[in-house]
Amino acid sequence: MNIPARRGLHLGDWLFAALMLALAVVCVFLGTWQVHRLAEKEALIAAVDSRLDAAPIPVPPAAEWPSLDVDSLSFQPLSLTGRFAYDQTVTVFTSLVEPRGQYSGPGYWVVTPFILADGGTVFVNRGFVPQEMQEQAVMTGLPPATPGTEMITGLLRPPETGGWFVPEANMSDRIEWVRDPQRLAKMADPALAPFAPFTVDMAAGAPGELPQGGETLVSFPNNHFGYALTWYGFAVVAVVMLVFWLWRQARRPAA
Repeated sequence: MNIPARRGLHLGDWLFAALMLALAVVCVFLGTWQVHRLAEKEALIAAVDSRLDAAPIPVPPAAEWPSLDVDSLSFQPLSLTGRFAYDQTVTVFTSLVEPRGQYSGPGYWVVTPFILADGGTVFVNRGFVPQEMQEQAVMTGLPPATPGTEMITGLLRPPETGGWFVPEANMSDRIEWVRDPQRLAKMADPALAPFAPFTVDMAAGAPGELPQGGETLVSFPNNHFGYALTWYGFAVVAVVMLVFWLWRQARRPAA
């Protein structure tokens, strides 16, 4: 009785096996990276939650702005003393889908430079106005326009990034698309410099008051656990399929 000889594994088989093992290692690396990102995101969420309920701190002075770690102060309540430059107001397009006030839908953030009493300027998001009120927000500043020095409070916000597909600002109508202090500064009087590397969101005013403040959305998508499971799953599948394939190749009769 003749027993067929087994084919065995050739060099090409081992190269394919090495490639599959390398793929599994990469998947494990990416899964572990997502686990680390999960820990970082949970720490960030906990830090922001603790800041939101904290008492306002004085706005960092202009001398500290060049080296300021803005992310470490994200959503930190601040107190600012100075005056608004209402004639320098810029509107930033948005669409308010989860309003706390009575107005929602397409509209604009009303962003006005706030000249600090101790020097420097912070762009302050005074709140939301409906789309049809954009021109009025730029031309009149909308009530309540308070002349002179005042103290305000709000939440520190890191700059929004523009990206490749964000249009250039509409300089003539004073419309921007992101709350980026560097972009906003291009529509402000250079004499107001230096400009803070962050913006501030004001709290809500009286019901029905415009601009409609207090619309800061604090949301951090946290899908890292699911991503980690997916990558680890790919690694397991790659190894199982490789073992099965090697077993099949080893059992094939020799040619």
